[in-house]
Amino acid sequence: DGSDGAFNMAVMGLRLAGRANGVSALHGAVSREMFASLWPGVPEPEVPIGSVTNGVHAGTWVSSEVDDLLTRHVLPEWHEAGPERWQRLEEAGDHEVFRVREAGRERLVTFVRRHLRDSLVARGVSPSETGWCEEVLDPRALTIGFARRFATYKRSTLLLSQPERLRELLLSPDRPLQLVFAGKAHPADEAGKEMIRQIVAFSSAEDVRHRIVFLDDYDIALARVLYQGADVWLNNPRRPLEACGTSGMKAALNGALNLSVLDGWWDEWADPASGWVLPSAEGVEDLDKRDTLEADALFTLLERSVVPLFYERRDSPVRRAWTQRVKRSLVELGPKVSASRMVREYVEQLYEPTATRADGLAEHGFARAQGLADWKVRVTEAWPEVRVVDVLDEAPEVDLGGTRTVAAEVALGPLAATDVVVQLVHGPVGPSDELQVEGVVTMVLEDGGDGGFACYRGTFTCDRPGRYGYGVRVAPSSADLVSPLELGLVTWA
Repeated sequence: DGSDGAFNMAVMGLRLAGRANGVSALHGAVSREMFASLWPGVPEPEVPIGSVTNGVHAGTWVSSEVDDLLTRHVLPEWHEAGPERWQRLEEAGDHEVFRVREAGRERLVTFVRRHLRDSLVARGVSPSETGWCEEVLDPRALTIGFARRFATYKRSTLLLSQPERLRELLLSPDRPLQLVFAGKAHPADEAGKEMIRQIVAFSSAEDVRHRIVFLDDYDIALARVLYQGADVWLNNPRRPLEACGTSGMKAALNGALNLSVLDGWWDEWADPASGWVLPSAEGVEDLDKRDTLEADALFTLLERSVVPLFYERRDSPVRRAWTQRVKRSLVELGPKVSASRMVREYVEQLYEPTATRADGLAEHGFARAQGLADWKVRVTEAWPEVRVVDVLDEAPEVDLGGTRTVAAEVALGPLAATDVVVQLVHGPVGPSDELQVEGVVTMVLEDGGDGGFACYRGTFTCDRPGRYGYGVRVAPSSADLVSPLELGLVTWA
């Protein structure tokens, strides 16, 4: 059940699943925090919810020019290549990479003009009144893309919160910026639909309509052209509400640079050499104030970093500094954001171990599964009698790099020593005296004893300066468990 006692589908899934994971490292951490109460006594970082970061099907999204570039410099099967092969892309000439990016942007501009004209005609506008569409966007101007589901937490209108500052960027005579928006809101999401209305209204103004557009009828074909043509991919959700987000991955595979809050996949793979991190004011509880602060930071990044870098040529026919970032982004992110990497991790970390365990539990007419179920009932009923009776520390003070040996006496109640594992956990002590677990040592059974008592001993190394602590805990143990912590039965000294 959930915290309110109601039936909760997520809780049901977690209780019945052999393994659980988030779709990015941050999503895994947020999930462990959200559902920690299902595993009482288990430190939040050890809650048995892992993570496999999403990836995207590269062949669906990359342009023919990028495909050709990667085929020649990485591998014909570049989407299967490891990081070492992607490093070869560094050898590609700047002019070669520059032309790939120019081709994508030119194709996007042509597509946008045609799409916008056709959309106006479909709404009843006379073809003779659509001539201005041929002036929409500049095939040589810095182009920022934003396409996704229009949910409120994704803040698609953040740039519109400072309209005059945005106009200055859009209408700069020497260094113009242009924006292409696309996406849809859920039919029942009125706030999301209102965001679309605001963007359409702003982009319809005659003074800026050649620099900012909203493309309707969002679909895969439209998305593909946008990913292939955008120079920068903007992502500004309220951290940490984005589970993963894959639009920036698709853009990155085409050489776009990400400008994003540290949320979802960007939180673990952000690289200052190949993109920009938008600061997040997470500590500000007032959402309007937070949005104002983060919008200001976004404009500052655009004005001082993104726009100047794009237009920096230094007498070169190519944007050398920008192109170097494009290559670095492809080299660093290419092998990470591919679905091939994702599938490999799912197979190795989740599917194969789960299948092997399932096969074992199914042997002899599911005899092992029945035995495990019976064992879980027996252990759960006996667990209130399990406790750590005493802990002996042979060296209260240890120098950095020294070892520390700890002995513990455990009352097992009706359980046998083989039913439990006794662990010595250790790590730095935080500012609130909390133990930050960094190491777990399985203590060795030294004496099975009589009357349901057993003695254990374990040793660990103090490898951090400052305050360093340890704890002793007891958890159920069975070869058929995925983890000793999965039942949420943990007794601490």
